[in-house]
Amino acid sequence: MNAFIYCRVSTEKETQQSSLERQEEELTAAARDWGMNTVRIEREEASGYDVDRPGILTILEGIKETEHPCLLIQDETRLGRGNARMALLHQLNKYECTVYSIKDSGKLQVSETDSMVLEIVSLVEEYQRKLQNAKIRRGMKKAVEEGYKPHDNLERHRLGGRKKMHVPVEEIVRLRHNGMTFHEISVMLRGLGFTVSKATAHRRYKEFVNESSILENDSVNR
Repeated sequence: MNAFIYCRVSTEKETQQSSLERQEEELTAAARDWGMNTVRIEREEASGYDVDRPGILTILEGIKETEHPCLLIQDETRLGRGNARMALLHQLNKYECTVYSIKDSGKLQVSETDSMVLEIVSLVEEYQRKLQNAKIRRGMKKAVEEGYKPHDNLERHRLGGRKKMHVPVEEIVRLRHNGMTFHEISVMLRGLGFTVSKATAHRRYKEFVNESSILENDSVNR
C-alpha cells in the first residue's frame, strides 16, 4: 500500500514541536513495520476543528491521485475533531483510502455512532451520484441520437509516433473539468463500454494536459 503520513499539533509551543517529531518517527516506523511504501509526510500546526488546513488538503489531493492509498495517523484526534473529523473520514472513504492509527495498532476503529453517521452520509451521496450519472447518461443518449459517436472520440496520436490508445481522452478531460474524480470517471466510462481504471484515467488526463501544454508552447515560439 502507498502510505501518506499526517502529523498534527494545535499550537506552536516548543513542546508540541517535539510531539510532531515523535509522531513522524512513530508513524514512519509503523509504515515500515506494516510493509507500506511511504510516499508523503505532512506535518502541520493547526486546529483540529478546521478543515481548511494546507497539510491535510495536500494529503487528500495526493490520496485522490494514488492507487491503493492509506493514511497513517497517531490517533483519530490528529486527523481532526468534531464535524471536521467526520468530513475528512467521509472524504477518505470516498477515495477508498484506509486509515491506520498507532493508537489502534492498525486500522482506525471508529465508534458505532460515527460509523452510522458515515454510512448515512455515504448512502445519501451515492444516490446523489446515481442521480447525476443518470442525467449524464440521458445527455449522452440524446447526443448519440443526434449523431455523436463516443467510440470515435478517441485519443489523438501521442508524441513520439506511438499508436492510438483506445481511451476516450477528450471525454475524460470533459468529465474532469466538470468536477468528477478519476474513480467516478472510470465508472462512467465503463458504463459506456470502455475498460478504463482510475489510474489509467488519471494517466491519460495528465498526458493530454502535458501534450496540450507542449503544443501550445510550440505555437507561441513559432
